[in-house]
Amino acid sequence: MIQLIDYVSNFISTRYLAYCIFYDTITKMIKSQVKKIPTKHRKQGRNVFVGLSGGVDSSVAAYLLKKEGFNVTGVFIKVWHPDFLKCNWKEEKRDAMRVCAHLDIPFKMLDLEKEYKKDVVDYMIEKYKEGITPNPDVMCNKYVKFGGFYDWALKNGADFIATGHYAIKNEVEGKYQLLASKDKNKDQTYFLWTLTQKQLEKILFPIGHLQKEELRKIAKIAGLSTFDKKDSQGLCFIGKVDMRDFLKKFIKSEKGKVLDKKGNVIGTHEGAYFYTIGQRHGFIISKKNPEEKPLFVISKKIEKNTITVSEEQLPETDIGNRTDVVIENINWISKELINDKSIYSARIRYRQPLHDCKIKKINDKKWIVSFIEPTEPFSPGQSLVVYNNDICLGGGIIC
Repeated sequence: MIQLIDYVSNFISTRYLAYCIFYDTITKMIKSQVKKIPTKHRKQGRNVFVGLSGGVDSSVAAYLLKKEGFNVTGVFIKVWHPDFLKCNWKEEKRDAMRVCAHLDIPFKMLDLEKEYKKDVVDYMIEKYKEGITPNPDVMCNKYVKFGGFYDWALKNGADFIATGHYAIKNEVEGKYQLLASKDKNKDQTYFLWTLTQKQLEKILFPIGHLQKEELRKIAKIAGLSTFDKKDSQGLCFIGKVDMRDFLKKFIKSEKGKVLDKKGNVIGTHEGAYFYTIGQRHGFIISKKNPEEKPLFVISKKIEKNTITVSEEQLPETDIGNRTDVVIENINWISKELINDKSIYSARIRYRQPLHDCKIKKINDKKWIVSFIEPTEPFSPGQSLVVYNNDICLGGGIIC
């Protein structure tokens, strides 16, 4: 019996010691991340409104800010949702409320249905009707999170707003820089290129220095109910949807012809509106070759309702062998870092590898981005975002 008691005692002691070491390690990690909030913002009593989505990223953002001594208020943003899709915003709201209750911080809900419908959904539908492939997540950040929410928060007592975006804000000689996050696989600066110096002054990104794995560990130790919640995917706020099925509710579908590069009819499609340059599915090929490689959409003509496909991902109307891209609706976050002699890097899709390029101003509305090597196919309406190493300089929309 004595030996059994000693065995159990030693087992418990060993487990307890291991837990203490683990807890101490996580605590030190949390403290190290909190200290990465810019010094001038780490003041007791500053009011921060955190956009809580009900996910783990924004939950940890709120936790870190409170631990640093900010007066944190959690804000759940309610947006428009189509009646033909399953809506789980009430569940997301409950998760956000649970986080606020656990952290003992106030909870508020902000209704931005009209703004989301007008500036994100209607914009997206209109662009598809024009034959352009828009980026709704960029518009969601611009007009909802850093538009409606940003303006409302500052009018209602916030000194700063914070979100769970994977990005880093840095200040150099009174100028703000937007840096890629430590977790390159989760970096979201591609969707944040519309931010301005004035906005960045009032924005905090508390989790940009964290890897996703580290963030979940912090959430678990902090007792946040969202620590193991799956990441949201798909269209901003709405979730994972089939874009073609979504658009069919607003744009009338009409069967059209699929052409090869010589203009021969080789199949059918459901409407040229619904296809993106570089897409390799969603159309039917009637004349198939057993040895044929996958076919990609290389161009589309809205007025004739045709799409052209090829084995090569070379858009039919490329300029300069896919090296020159013209962008408009420009926003440069760090204007002082830009000149037409330096080599920068850019991406034309989220998580796409960066490609070396030069940039040059054409006029007040347009710039040309010249890639050193040919890039992947690009679609008008998508965002092109320019970087100088880890610094996101800004970007524009591909013409």
